[in-house]
Amino acid sequence: MTTTTARPGPAPTTGRRPPERTRTVTRRGSWGVLPTLVLLVGAIYCLVPVAWVYVAATKTRGELFTTFTFTPGTGLGENLTALFTYEGGQYLMWGLNSLIYSGVGSLLSVLVSTMAGYGLAKYEFRGRSFLFLSILAGVLIPGIVLAVPQYLLLSQIGLVGTHWSVLLPSIISPFGIYLSRVYALSAVPQETLEAARIDGAGEWRIFQTIVLPLMVPGMVTVFLLQFIGTWNNFLLPYIMLSDQEKYPLTVGLFTLLAKGSSSPALYSVAITGAAVSIIPLLALVLFLQRYWRLDLVSGGLKG
Repeated sequence: MTTTTARPGPAPTTGRRPPERTRTVTRRGSWGVLPTLVLLVGAIYCLVPVAWVYVAATKTRGELFTTFTFTPGTGLGENLTALFTYEGGQYLMWGLNSLIYSGVGSLLSVLVSTMAGYGLAKYEFRGRSFLFLSILAGVLIPGIVLAVPQYLLLSQIGLVGTHWSVLLPSIISPFGIYLSRVYALSAVPQETLEAARIDGAGEWRIFQTIVLPLMVPGMVTVFLLQFIGTWNNFLLPYIMLSDQEKYPLTVGLFTLLAKGSSSPALYSVAITGAAVSIIPLLALVLFLQRYWRLDLVSGGLKG
């Protein structure tokens, strides 16, 4: 006689697990929404002043103090005309000075930061750790602490009041050197450098043909941060410069606001000038984004 033994079937479900999983997903979803809300609040906090500047730039002097904050006005053309014709086009001169300080200073800073960061990352020499820690200490020192010593040093060599008094302090960027070192450690393979040396390439040729192309995204980041920092810098040119023809936009707009106490019409001019001064920064960020995307695509193709 053959007996068959029934196989044990799956345990009956009680219907309690699905609700627990649903609760877990719900909790995770709620915690995932919280960072998004925090970022949204931060974005609104940063964008509201910018929106106010652009709305206020459209208002006449009377509308600026009598209408609702975010109600557009009717004086944009009048404000732009007054801005670009102020003192024979002095605003354009301030903009050119800002472009010189930010553009030339940032290019030189990128070159110095890239070379220093690459050297700290890939070369062994005595005192390297101490030098790197000194650079990190420089990152922690605010610029306002260095402004007066820089003024005293530059005054001794007769550069105060010239363009160099604003350019020279912006060339050395401790944060740019730190960022370049971190990027060189991850983006420049040591095996590639050793292979180039075996093939007979010199150190300068290796830096030009291998290191610089690999560090382009890091260089773009350093340039952008340095450009924005120099463009928005107020204290250093305010201390160093006394000639209005050499003022950048930050100091020039400050003088307009100071004169606005006796001539209220200049308030609208200063606000319009602040709105126009933001446009180059937005254009620069949008233009440099393509280099980050290009590097990501080329890295994917190489991989």
